Amino acid sequence: MGLLERFRSAASSLQRHKTANRPDGRGHLDDAVASYRRALETNPHDVEAHTNLGNELKNLGRLDAAVASYRAALEINPDFAIAHYNLAVVLSELGQFDDAMTHYRRALDIQPEFAEAHGNLGKVLNDLGRLEEAVTSYRRALEIKPSIAETHYNLGNALNDLGRHADATASYGRALELRPEFAEAHSNLGNALQDLGRLDDAVLSYWRALDINPDYQEAHFNLGSAMQNLGQFDAAESSYRRALEINPDFGTAQSNLLFMHNYVADRDPPTLLAEARRFGELAARLARPFTAWRNAPEPDRCLRVGFVSGDLREHPVGYFAEGVLASLSREASGRLELFAYPTHLCADAVAERIKACCCGWRSLVGISDESAAERIREDGIDILIDLSGHTAHNRLPLFAWKPAPVQASWLGYFATTGVAAIDYLIADHWTLPESEEANFTEKIWRLPETRLCFTPPNEPLDVTPLCALSNGYVTFASFNHVSKINDDVVALWARVLDAVPRSRLLLKAKQITEASVRHQVITRFAAHGIDAERLILEGPVSRSQYLAAYQRVDIGLDPFPYPGGTTTVEALWMGVPVLTLAGERFLSRQGVGLLMNAGLPEWVAVSPEDYVARAVSHSKDLNALAELRNGLRKQALGSPIFDTRRFAHHFEIALRGMWQRWCDR
Repeated sequence: MGLLERFRSAASSLQRHKTANRPDGRGHLDDAVASYRRALETNPHDVEAHTNLGNELKNLGRLDAAVASYRAALEINPDFAIAHYNLAVVLSELGQFDDAMTHYRRALDIQPEFAEAHGNLGKVLNDLGRLEEAVTSYRRALEIKPSIAETHYNLGNALNDLGRHADATASYGRALELRPEFAEAHSNLGNALQDLGRLDDAVLSYWRALDINPDYQEAHFNLGSAMQNLGQFDAAESSYRRALEINPDFGTAQSNLLFMHNYVADRDPPTLLAEARRFGELAARLARPFTAWRNAPEPDRCLRVGFVSGDLREHPVGYFAEGVLASLSREASGRLELFAYPTHLCADAVAERIKACCCGWRSLVGISDESAAERIREDGIDILIDLSGHTAHNRLPLFAWKPAPVQASWLGYFATTGVAAIDYLIADHWTLPESEEANFTEKIWRLPETRLCFTPPNEPLDVTPLCALSNGYVTFASFNHVSKINDDVVALWARVLDAVPRSRLLLKAKQITEASVRHQVITRFAAHGIDAERLILEGPVSRSQYLAAYQRVDIGLDPFPYPGGTTTVEALWMGVPVLTLAGERFLSRQGVGLLMNAGLPEWVAVSPEDYVARAVSHSKDLNALAELRNGLRKQALGSPIFDTRRFAHHFEIALRGMWQRWCDR
């Protein structure tokens, strides 16, 4: 998860007229303010006095008054570059990014070689999600003054958010050459290394940051993320909790802690619910929720529906959402108007197709929860839907402001959010039994068939014949995140391999590019008597190559308690059935929901012993397996998990039902 550290302008980087030397302290700042005010009484047209008064007011945290002083200076001299620059700094701190950008540009019109203005303009553009423009501004600043470590660091942040992770590491490296004790650069270098799959190197970077600043909460948080990706959950939890000790209001750390619990089987539901409620209480404490809306309570009128997500792009959530939103846009025209609120950079082909389905596309990147809530409220959104839960780039605290009269969570997360202001969680009867409802702060709204509906891939790939027939052995596979492969999963999959002679297991995941992860996987299976020769370990590839890898697979194996979602439907589309283990929790029943809706009940196991028995049974009847493979894509495409038009109809009915309830109240 990338952290964008905002280096507010320090006195050392503000090219301004210096005030008299004086010791630090609020009293001295107040004295300076009084002194400048007396000077202005004598000479109200003293531009420098107005500007320096603004500087002192800024140092006192009186930002609105500082803005007034800078504006007074500019009324006298509109071409005073320093006043434009300092005004922009304060406007940026106030979150008024558009105005800040205007004044940075004006300062640069007057003084084109003003390196700090180019750099700070880059930060504003970064905050507005205009990353390519931000990169241009940072590079211009560095052409003028290549020795500014903070600008190299900020350039690294923008490049990392653009997915240019190798370039980002180079920028962080240059920042650290200039300032070896730059803790933030060490930490964010770790983020870029994580994105490159270099988890061990990332961990070293985080520890270096913590050597410099042991109380650096973001570094503890980032270290937790790396340890989680390495499957070292106890260490990850320790890091998240240390971050929360330093800052109890660090909502993102609490959110990540909740997400990590999904990977661990020994967390009981009451404990998880209590943790989620703590997050919800934090979000509520930091919000000022709306209690009245201008939305007319008319049950049958056209509804405005907003979707909040950082994943409306080439991402599993994007793959599920795209077809559904396209069908809603087409089939429910005149009854629903769709609005998207991306919380992260979304600028690929999937994002463009989703954008075309929406009446409004409002980026929330760099916008405070309060401002975002105001924007959503001004858009007149009737039903606001969270697609992230506690996954990356979520904006759950925004929902605590209650910007829409009806709010729901759907799609991207498999547990309660803990946010009391979210009214509903959308599920189905396969995945969320009534006995589980007590573990949610939301009311459960069940769709009639499935809560998930996938957009068929555009890749021109055919289903190939069963490879076991030519190989002479069965190839099992899982393309899930390595963190899902806990010790119990390894033990059970080892039993499957042991029970099916000569079989192989193909694991494909991003983390497998890391040598330590490969060694760990091999060692864990060896402890159960499985030789390395029976394991095929592969790292990430393009989506087309990833899907083509299923042509080398006979049977998919689902992990637990966190089963696959995207991996399962993609496997079915490629003709590969997936064996899943039914659990009791909402999370652990996602495989059940997908396979039952795909018409594959014989691939749902009810116990570990049943899991092994079904794996053996399916492996022995290769003719039946080959026949299933030949027709599985057609069967899946005709099922509820791929029929976006049918799903959209059910989804619209659900939205109308939620709205009807609100109108009735």
